[in-house]
Amino acid sequence: MKNNKFRFGIILLGIAVAAYLLWPYFGKVDLPDLETSSFGSETVRAEVTGIIEAGRIELGGRTQNYQIARVEPLEGEYQGVPLEVDYGKRQVRADDYHLKVGDRIMISISRTPDNVVNAYFVDYIRSTPLLILASLFAIAVLLMSRWKGLRSLIGMGFSLFVIIGYIVPHILAGEDPLKVSILGSIILLTVTLYLTYGWNLKSHAAVIGVVIALLVTGALSGFFVNLARLNGTGDENVMFLMQLMDTRIKLRGLLLGGMIIGALGVLDDLVMTQASAVFELHQANPALGSRELFRSAMRIGQDHVAATVNTLVLAYAGASLPLFLMFSLARGDYGYLVNFSFIAEEIVRTLVGSIGLIASVPITTLLASFLARRFERANRMG
Repeated sequence: MKNNKFRFGIILLGIAVAAYLLWPYFGKVDLPDLETSSFGSETVRAEVTGIIEAGRIELGGRTQNYQIARVEPLEGEYQGVPLEVDYGKRQVRADDYHLKVGDRIMISISRTPDNVVNAYFVDYIRSTPLLILASLFAIAVLLMSRWKGLRSLIGMGFSLFVIIGYIVPHILAGEDPLKVSILGSIILLTVTLYLTYGWNLKSHAAVIGVVIALLVTGALSGFFVNLARLNGTGDENVMFLMQLMDTRIKLRGLLLGGMIIGALGVLDDLVMTQASAVFELHQANPALGSRELFRSAMRIGQDHVAATVNTLVLAYAGASLPLFLMFSLARGDYGYLVNFSFIAEEIVRTLVGSIGLIASVPITTLLASFLARRFERANRMG
């Protein structure tokens, strides 16, 4: 136990040193300023202090509930100034929220050219329930995996550090999103794998397998994005982003970078599980030759790939469920609809990611089998 804690401390120290050395490069980006024309528009936290009026009204051919609430901003220029929020009396509501006194909400405040201040309901403040859920998640991980779980949580934090501190700023600064995403992915996966599983042959095999699989996924993504003539404009959020920025972003590269990052989570799980399977099989039966060890581990990998690919497809389908409902309601021809860019992008993303996952299994298995057998021969010769 003391040895494990010592090694864990060394790994933490290494992570801290790496973060310290990389941070100046991470922050070495001049982000563009966003110019808006909304006359002082801002979103702030506020508390509902009273309900002035409530009832039902007909708007847009439908009857809906409405409320006029008194709110008090908790921050910003208008902190402490009572404001009225009209929620549902002048605009069609797409929800069934019911404001109550004491609710913490987000409001958008705007000032017109003639200095009339208007406040609008944006959404509820959900920080507290999300923090409770995150705490339960962390406790569950620690109870199940203990020290390894703690290392995985620290690794998750480092992943966010790389995404927020390196990938996002450098893309916003106009650098090639594909290059930034691949480099950032290699950094975060390498560090998190070693942090969680330690400096050993199993981790070496997983890291090398991840790097090769990422390069394969990137190459396939670039080829099929070009072949399908996708330019990255299928997501309306991308177009909105381009309107806000003066810096030109390579939209096709942004699409490719998103495909790379989207495959990371499952790729991490797959390569580590496969490397672990190889070393566990070797430990259980050291007499297995390299070919037998590879074949035995590949049988495990085949089952894992089958389940993982289905999971990946279901994850994308679940996220696009409203889209499927809309198509079914419109009695659309799915064979025709797949040609639209925003659908074709998701299809390419899913299939390219799945191919990258499939490729990672034999690559990692071969590497792990070689390292396991080589380590045993080195021990016998020593």
